[in-house]
Amino acid sequence: MTIVNNLTRDAKPSGLASFLAGGDPLQRELLGIWGGGLDVLGRIAEYALVPAGKLLRPLLVLESARCVGGTPEELTELALAIEYLHVATLIHDDIIDEDDMRRGRPSVQAEFGVAPAIVAGDGLILETFAALTGSRPAGVSDADIVAVTSVMARAGVDLCRGQLLEAEYVGDLDCTVDQYLTVARLKTGVLFEAACRIGAVLGTGRQDWIRALGEYGMNLGIAFQIRDDLLGFDDASAHIGKPQDSDLENRRPTLPVLLAHQRASDRERALLERAFRGQLPPEEAFALVRELVRTTGGRDAAADMATGLIDDAKDRLSLLPAGESADTLAEIADYASRRAF
Repeated sequence: MTIVNNLTRDAKPSGLASFLAGGDPLQRELLGIWGGGLDVLGRIAEYALVPAGKLLRPLLVLESARCVGGTPEELTELALAIEYLHVATLIHDDIIDEDDMRRGRPSVQAEFGVAPAIVAGDGLILETFAALTGSRPAGVSDADIVAVTSVMARAGVDLCRGQLLEAEYVGDLDCTVDQYLTVARLKTGVLFEAACRIGAVLGTGRQDWIRALGEYGMNLGIAFQIRDDLLGFDDASAHIGKPQDSDLENRRPTLPVLLAHQRASDRERALLERAFRGQLPPEEAFALVRELVRTTGGRDAAADMATGLIDDAKDRLSLLPAGESADTLAEIADYASRRAF
C-alpha cells in the first residue's frame, strides 16, 4: 500500500505501518466477530464493518492503554466498541447526505436501502455498549467499565450535537472559523478524545496521564477532520472512496472554503458564493471552488492550522511515559497530518 511506504523509509516497517498493512490483531478480531453474519442485521453490520477502515480509533484505545502501563493484548474486543459507534455515524451521515459511495463501494443505504441502513446504524450504536459492558478483561474493574461507558456515552451525545450544529451552518459562508472548529470538535474530535481517554482509564488511574491523552486525542481529531476537508481538493482524492464534491453538493462550509472566502477578492467571493449556492453546473462549481481554494491560499492556511493542532497533540505526549507506544501515537499524529485517504 502506498500509505505504508509513505509512513516509513526504514527497512523494518513501523508499528503503525504494519497495522495499516493489515497485520494487526484488531483487524483479525473484527473479522472473527463479524465474518459470516447469520441474520439480516448481522449481514448489514458485516458489510459496514468488513473490510475495515483504518481502525485508528480502536488503535488509539490500545496504544493509549499501553502507553500508561496497561496490557492491551486482552482489550481488542473492548477497543472495537468505538469502531461500532464510528461506523454507525458514517451510515447515518451517508443517509443524511444521500451519499451512495463509502470506502470505494456502495454505501450501506445504497446497498440495502435507507430503512435497513437506519436500523443497522441503530444496532451498531447499541452493540457499542454491549461490547463495552460484555467484555471483562483481566484487571479491568467494574468501576473501569462504568467510567469508559460514561466516556463513550458522552462522546456519542456530543456527536449528535455536532451533527445538528453542522446542519445549522449549511449554505452559510459567513460561518466563522471558530464555529467550524466547534463542529469539528463535536463531530470528530470527541471520538478521538474518547478513544484515548478510554485507553488511559483502562491502563492507569493517574488523572494527569488520562487528561494528557484526552487532549492529545482532541487535537488529533480536529486536525484529522481538517485534513479530511482537504482531501477533496488534493490530487490524491480519488483514494478517499466517496464523491469528491460531497461537501460542496451538500453546501457544507468546510475550513478551506471558509478561509478562501475570507481571503477572496469581491469578484472571487461572488463566484465562490454562486458555486456554493448551486447556481453553477456541479462540475463547473467544483472546479471553480477547487481553484479558488488554491489561489486564495485557503488550502494552505487550513493545512497550516492542521499542522499546528498536530504539534499541540504531540506536545501532550511529552507528559507521558516515553516508549514505543508514545512513539506510535506520535506517528499516528504525523499520519493524520499528511494522509492521502
